[in-house]
Amino acid sequence: MSHSLRVIFAGTPEFAAAALAAIHEAGFPVPLVLTQPDRPAGRGMKLQASPVKRYAEEHGIPVAQPTSLRRAGKYPEEATAALDLLNATPHDVMVVAAYGLILPQEVLDIAPSGCINIHASILPRWRGAAPIHRAIEAGDAETGITLMQMDAGLDTGPMISEVRTPITPTDTTATLHDRLATLGAQLVVDWLTQLERTGQLPITPQPSEGVTYAEKIGKQEAALDFRRSAEALARQVRAFDPFPGGAATLDGALIKLWAAEVAQDVTVPAGSEPGQILDVSPAGVVVACGEGALRFTQLQKPGGKRLPAREFLAGMPLAAGQRFALNDAPAA
Repeated sequence: MSHSLRVIFAGTPEFAAAALAAIHEAGFPVPLVLTQPDRPAGRGMKLQASPVKRYAEEHGIPVAQPTSLRRAGKYPEEATAALDLLNATPHDVMVVAAYGLILPQEVLDIAPSGCINIHASILPRWRGAAPIHRAIEAGDAETGITLMQMDAGLDTGPMISEVRTPITPTDTTATLHDRLATLGAQLVVDWLTQLERTGQLPITPQPSEGVTYAEKIGKQEAALDFRRSAEALARQVRAFDPFPGGAATLDGALIKLWAAEVAQDVTVPAGSEPGQILDVSPAGVVVACGEGALRFTQLQKPGGKRLPAREFLAGMPLAAGQRFALNDAPAA
């Protein structure tokens, strides 16, 4: 099936690449893709193209990678060139997903049908940079995708549509990300089809109540404070998989803690200190918390790989009675 609605796409990570692929494969013309400049990554710190750029290049779609789109910013010449390119590229609508650059009003005004954003939360909850992580960390029962018409604010524009999904007790940011990416890709294709057919989209202002902000995840947040409850720490570990993981210091060694569950079958002995190892077995390492106990089932020693508890313990034996440091562990 082919379409006549021309879509400029702006996005950077895998979440955005899923939407670009769905739009392109649905038959919508994509005359231009905007994505972040290549970044150094990996052990060799070689420049790596974003997932969106890789998809665009594999399918012959022109790509632009401006550092900024604001004429008044640090890179006015680059921004001006990008704006000139946008104005010179015939299109009907822009779709934005996890792009990573601020779009000034000048950009929002270019496309006749404006800019549609694919946001990974049920707005107005979790506006901002890390909505998937923060929803898991906070213990939300559900999340979803909101399509919205962009304005100059931070995820403040009127809503077009939403789709919801429960957050399961085993969801990590990685698993929830993939599910939301699929939902967002399908939702935007459905509404682009609607826009092409009717020439307009329904919009509803966001509620003024229930606004929360999903701050960007920092490496320092990996540190686990065992004075917190086991339930809260289990959510933290799930929220920070795949980045930045959980971390704690044991006898001077920084241990990364990748998967954990509340140890419902364990009664914490009286006098146990938060951070104290209560039990070590192939099933996991059980650690006392401020409330309850946590069983770590995937761990990583310094310089090692992320491993199931059985394999980790074969290379780094632990014993009941050892205690993780309570001070904030440095993130690695």
